Amino acid sequence: MNEYFPYGEKEIAYLKKKDKKLGAIIELLGHPERPVIPDLFSGIVNSILSQQISTKAADTVWERFKETFSPITPEHLEEIPDETMQACGTTFRKVTYIKNISHLAADGKISMEDLAALPDDAFCTELAKLPGIGKWTAEMLLIHSLLRPDVLSYGDLAILRGLRMVYRHRTITKEQFERYRRRYSPYGTTASIYLWRVSAGVIPDLTDPAARTAKKRA
Repeated sequence: MNEYFPYGEKEIAYLKKKDKKLGAIIELLGHPERPVIPDLFSGIVNSILSQQISTKAADTVWERFKETFSPITPEHLEEIPDETMQACGTTFRKVTYIKNISHLAADGKISMEDLAALPDDAFCTELAKLPGIGKWTAEMLLIHSLLRPDVLSYGDLAILRGLRMVYRHRTITKEQFERYRRRYSPYGTTASIYLWRVSAGVIPDLTDPAARTAKKRA
């Protein structure tokens, strides 16, 4: 059974009150669902497998991985031969990242429970120390595994595209981004869900001003 990020009328009402343009988008799109993986270790493995491939390909690899290697635990994964894991449809580099993290967790050198208890910024700092995990991946884990309510990632290209489309900017500077982040807080994750949907092109008449600029230059 799929699980989804929990949000509802409280978050929606707040965002509508704080931002009329985003509020209009919310009215139009209803209640988009965002799949989550509440187990942090499984979320880390999924994030590594999904790097630099399409969403459709990532979903296929993840389903195959779960079917082949469950249970997705550090102790189980560190025992699987590298070649067997790679044959599931991933790269040797990703296998190395997964095996390294599995070994650290199985040996008690890192604790999923301790990581999950950290505040957002500290969590991202600690996760970024692990092989194959950068800041953006850590921020996505905050949303998709820890279900944190106030995450808006400047490193997420789709979020930036969604902001450009909703507010008609050709670019989003760090200063502009911070204004939107403060405006959406403490429900930045709910705003992210709507911005992701916008960036996917679900509203046909809502274009990306940056794309028009690029065409003019060409």
